[in-house]
Amino acid sequence: MVELTLPKNSVVGKGKHFPAPEGAKKVKTFRVYRYDPETGQNPRWDTYDVAVDQCGPMVLDAIIHIKNTMDPSLTFRRSCREGVCGSCAMNIGGRNTLACTHAWEDTPGAVVQISPLPHQPVIKDLVPDLTQFFAQYAEIEPWLHTDTPAPEKEWKQSIEDRSKLDGLYECILCACCSTSCPSYWWNSEKFMGPAALLHAYRWLIDSRDEATGERLDALEDPFKLYRCHTIMNCAQVCPKGLNPAKAIAEIKKMMAERLI
Repeated sequence: MVELTLPKNSVVGKGKHFPAPEGAKKVKTFRVYRYDPETGQNPRWDTYDVAVDQCGPMVLDAIIHIKNTMDPSLTFRRSCREGVCGSCAMNIGGRNTLACTHAWEDTPGAVVQISPLPHQPVIKDLVPDLTQFFAQYAEIEPWLHTDTPAPEKEWKQSIEDRSKLDGLYECILCACCSTSCPSYWWNSEKFMGPAALLHAYRWLIDSRDEATGERLDALEDPFKLYRCHTIMNCAQVCPKGLNPAKAIAEIKKMMAERLI
């Protein structure tokens, strides 16, 4: 049997325990990943016994309650609290999702375990470094390319052409899909990832765009597109119910059709 020895700084240690206030009526335990690079210490799991009768029903409500009343040092991202901005994406109970739309009661088990999005550098606590993720999104040039003079008011589309964008434009770039994709874990510097490729397809099929050939040329690469193995993790975790794997398959189809 192979024996693996992990570097010392890769081991997550046991952290602090924060008990619930005396007299709390309903308590739920949250196990939260903590890491501060400025301390030079290993990551740790801190445990919080939260009086959930004093906060809202979502995981984000509980995290905000922890920061406000138990541990002000806890760091995380959040903004809209309505599943629109994607800021509070994290791994909850082993699944990438949005903390603002995921109820803590829906997490299986006695303890709700929360960690940052996987396989990304961690800036601090629950905040991953998504620099590369957004650089890949920018690389697909997510704007209209056309040599046609701009109309006075708007670019018009037929109802049929507009409907082709349904299931694509709703992406909020939360990174849940890309960070749950094994192909992205293995080749994140070369493989564009589900989110960027879904947006690439959105522009490829936009009837107003006139750079289809150039966009396909930019994706014609052994790694950028073809590292997708249709594992489908992306579709399973998308908080908006989108299917990036299908979009990637459609791009591959477009690549094949232009060779005929």
